[in-house]
Amino acid sequence: MILGYTRHDGVYLPLTRMSNTVDVVYPQNLDVANNVFVWHHSILECSNGITIEEGCQIGAYVLMASHSSHLAIRLYGSHFIEHNGHHQGYIRGGIKIGKFTFVGPHSVIMPGTSIGKGSIVSAYSLVKGEFPDFAILAGNPAQQVGDTREMDKKQLARYPELQSYYDEWAKSE
Repeated sequence: MILGYTRHDGVYLPLTRMSNTVDVVYPQNLDVANNVFVWHHSILECSNGITIEEGCQIGAYVLMASHSSHLAIRLYGSHFIEHNGHHQGYIRGGIKIGKFTFVGPHSVIMPGTSIGKGSIVSAYSLVKGEFPDFAILAGNPAQQVGDTREMDKKQLARYPELQSYYDEWAKSE
């Protein structure tokens, strides 16, 4: 794990940790904030843009793909290549991961997905669509199965000295 990451625009993020086994495709389209952790063997395919906000943790073997040809390849069959990237059924869309969100290992984040801040994506989930802040997501396809604020409330009651830290990000836009 490497501490410190330099973004494509030359901005150094001293608290961002990116494994040396992470593959960033189209790094010029990755908008990553400080204090982000991306674990081993993840793939960030950023052709249509990926935003990972402050404090996110991305587990091992996660795929974030901002495009998908899974429908177009069947529509075109052996003629797929000759159409040179201009395909009907080709799915494109940016991905946004909100502040202090955890994406569990082996999850797949599909094009056009937006996950709100403070969320948890359970391991092995297939996530597609828009999800609110504080969502707990699980399944294939992923669905909201809970709200992290319920879990957080219990921990904050146990450790009240952390409430001000939590409020700094949880109550911000």
